[in-house]
Amino acid sequence: QVQLVESGGGLVQPGESLRLSCAASGSISRPYIWGWYRQAPGAQRELVAEITNVDSTNYPDSVKGRFTISRDNAKNTVFLQMNSLKPEDTAVYYCNLYQLSRNENYWGQGTQVTVSS
Repeated sequence: QVQLVESGGGLVQPGESLRLSCAASGSISRPYIWGWYRQAPGAQRELVAEITNVDSTNYPDSVKGRFTISRDNAKNTVFLQMNSLKPEDTAVYYCNLYQLSRNENYWGQGTQVTVSS
């Protein structure tokens, strides 16, 4: 079974940057989709970035141009580079791995990102 471990969250000021990491143990089978989601207090969980095994990416308008998702296949790790952070980016961020052929979803434990002056 695949397990995901997240790291990289923290407290930053508006305009600063953070990079989140999510490392997977176990094998990953194609096709798959890596995703980053976030959930703010009182809000629904929302997708902020995703990348497929053929390098297609998708971002909502709220983060487009500021966030970048990438992966290191050799290390079974996905990253989320977050630049120009805003207070409204404050949330718990979760990584997700969806293996389409198996119809299986795996979630990281979540990491807190707080953007405040």
